[in-house]
Amino acid sequence: MKYTFITILLAVVLPFVCSAQKMKLGSLFCDNMVIQQQSESPVWGWDDSGAKVSVTCSWDQKTYKTTASGDGKWIVKVKTPGAGGPFTITVKGSGLIVLHNVFSGEVWLASGQSNMSMPLKGYFCQPVTGSNEAILGSKNKQIHFINVPALASYKARDNFHASWITASPATAGECSAVAWFFADFLQQQLGKIPIGIINASFGGSNVESWMPPSACGKFTDIPVPPQNADTSEWINNVPTVLYNGMIHPLLTYCIKGMIWYQGESNIFNVPRYAPSLAAMVSAWRDEWQCGSFPFYFAQIAPYDYTDWNFFTPQWPEISAYLREAQSISRNLIPNSALAVLLDAGEEHQIHPPIKKVAGERLALLALAKTYGMKGFEAESPEYDSLEIKGDKAIVHFKKGFNGLTNYEKPLQLFEIAGDNKVFVKAQAYIDGDKGNVVVSSPLVSEPKAVRYAFKNFVKAELFGTGGLPVSSFRTDNW
Repeated sequence: MKYTFITILLAVVLPFVCSAQKMKLGSLFCDNMVIQQQSESPVWGWDDSGAKVSVTCSWDQKTYKTTASGDGKWIVKVKTPGAGGPFTITVKGSGLIVLHNVFSGEVWLASGQSNMSMPLKGYFCQPVTGSNEAILGSKNKQIHFINVPALASYKARDNFHASWITASPATAGECSAVAWFFADFLQQQLGKIPIGIINASFGGSNVESWMPPSACGKFTDIPVPPQNADTSEWINNVPTVLYNGMIHPLLTYCIKGMIWYQGESNIFNVPRYAPSLAAMVSAWRDEWQCGSFPFYFAQIAPYDYTDWNFFTPQWPEISAYLREAQSISRNLIPNSALAVLLDAGEEHQIHPPIKKVAGERLALLALAKTYGMKGFEAESPEYDSLEIKGDKAIVHFKKGFNGLTNYEKPLQLFEIAGDNKVFVKAQAYIDGDKGNVVVSSPLVSEPKAVRYAFKNFVKAELFGTGGLPVSSFRTDNW
C-alpha cells in the first residue's frame, strides 16, 4: 500500500517538477526583490512556446494572464502598490514559481567603473571611510541590492546568475559603497521606504563598452564587434560588450532612475567622451521603454594622472579635461545632473575612500530633481560667463543657491592669461555683494581668459554656501 501511494505521488508530482525546470523568470525576479512602487512594472520570463502563464500579486490579489510566444518569452505589466511589503508574486505556467519577501519601493540602477563597483567594505588594502559604522548600522534599513556579475559578452545576454540581498551587517559590505550611501541618504529623507539598488558596474571599463550597438553606430571611430561571436577572454573595454553582458538582461525592469560613476578609463580620448556618454544614455532610455528616467552622475575626483597620459601629451592636465567633458555632458543629456567631487580626491589613489560624499551628493540631486524637495543646495554653482573690466576678469556663476564661499581661506587655484595665452597664478576674491569672483594679476594688464583648479590633482577651495564645490573650469578653448 505504501509503495503504491509513493508511486502514485511521484507520477503526479514528477511531471510538474520537470515542467517547472523548463520555466524560468528574468534574473531580477527572485526572493527579496524590490519592485518600483506605484508603477506599471514589467514581469517576464520564459516557458514552453504557447504556454499559458498567469502572474498573481499578493498586494491586490490581481492575476495577469498571457501566452508564451514562439521563442518562449512572455511578459506582463503589473500595477504595483505604494511602498511596503513583504509581498509574494506567484507565477504559474508549465510549472509554479513563488517569489517571497518582495518589497515595493524605489529602485535605482547604479553603473560605471571601479569607483562605483567598490564595495562598502572597500577593496583589499583600500578603505572606504566610515565603512564599519555603515555596515553595523545596516540592520533593518530595508535596503536591498543585487550585484550583476561582471560579464563582458559579444552576444546580447538575457540572463545572469545573482540574487537580491537584504542588507544586514553580514551582507551590506558587498554593496557598492557609493550606491549604499546614496540609498541610505534617500531613505533618511524620504522615510523608511524600501530601496532597491541594481549594481551593474565593472572596474576599468570605458564608456564605449557600455554603449549598445545603436549608440556606437553614431560614431565612425567606434567599431561594433560581431554580435554572434563570444569569448571567455577579459574583454571589458571592447565596444558593446558590457552592455550586452550586464545591461541587456535588465531591460525593461522598472526603475526610478540611474546613478553613474565612470570616466577614468576615457582619458585617452577626451573629445569624444561627452557625445559618447550622451549617446549611451539616449540609447539606454530608448531600450528601457520607461521614458527619460533621471541620470545623475559623479564627476571623476582629482588624481595625479601624470603616468597615464602617455597617449595624450598635448593635455598634461588630462583629469581637468575629462572633468570638463563631464560638465559638458550634463548639457547634452536631458534630465541629468552632475555631482562635483573636486574636494574628494586623493593624489595617488584613484579609488578615494570618501565614498559617502559621492553617494550623498548624488542623492541630493535625486531629492531635489526627482522627489521635488526644496530649500537646500542640491547642485554645485557652475561657471556661467566672463566679464572683463580693465585689468580685472569677473567670473559669473549660475545655479548658485545662496552665493559662494571660500570658508575664509585664500583662493589660490585661479590662473589668468592675456593675448599670449600664458597662464599665471592670479589673485582672486569673492565679491560678496554680487556673488561673483574677481580675478587679476599684475603680470596681465589685459585679461583674456581665466582657469580655476584646472589641474590633475587639486583640493577645491571655492564652494556654494551649502558646501558643494565648484567644478574646475576654463573660460578659453585654447
